[in-house]
Amino acid sequence: MFTDHLATYLNDHSAAAMGGVELVRRAASAQRGSRNGPELARLADEVAEDRQSLLVIMRRLDVPVRQYKVAGGWALEKVGRLKLNGSVLSRSPLSSLVELEGLLMGVHGKLALWQTLRALADDDERLDAVELDRLASRAEDQLKRLEDMRLQTSTDVLGGAR
Repeated sequence: MFTDHLATYLNDHSAAAMGGVELVRRAASAQRGSRNGPELARLADEVAEDRQSLLVIMRRLDVPVRQYKVAGGWALEKVGRLKLNGSVLSRSPLSSLVELEGLLMGVHGKLALWQTLRALADDDERLDAVELDRLASRAEDQLKRLEDMRLQTSTDVLGGAR
């Protein structure tokens, strides 16, 4: 039962990671040339690397990747693009803010994953505590960078709403 729960947990995170990779790539592409563009491009690379780290950990734990869940994470990100945000034919300024908030939620979840696996590492030699500490630290750094971008973007987009 424990193994089934762990497999489900890791596959759910794997699916979310796929959605996160797609979202951050879209945000980086849409904001290329903006103040946030270079930071989002860097973040896109890191998020893709983090997903690969998760897949390596899953292999080490003999947890098979459930492709239907990965496909679901990919599809959900695509469906998430179909939101009414005040602009039908063009990108709304709100899109950047909503994307950053979505990325914040995803990175919070990823940090929780690394922390959970770190707690398990004390009893499972297949989990590398040093690697998990590094991944958690990177997620914390990503959260700070995303929050800085989110706050600046929220003032840019909503500041005139007074």
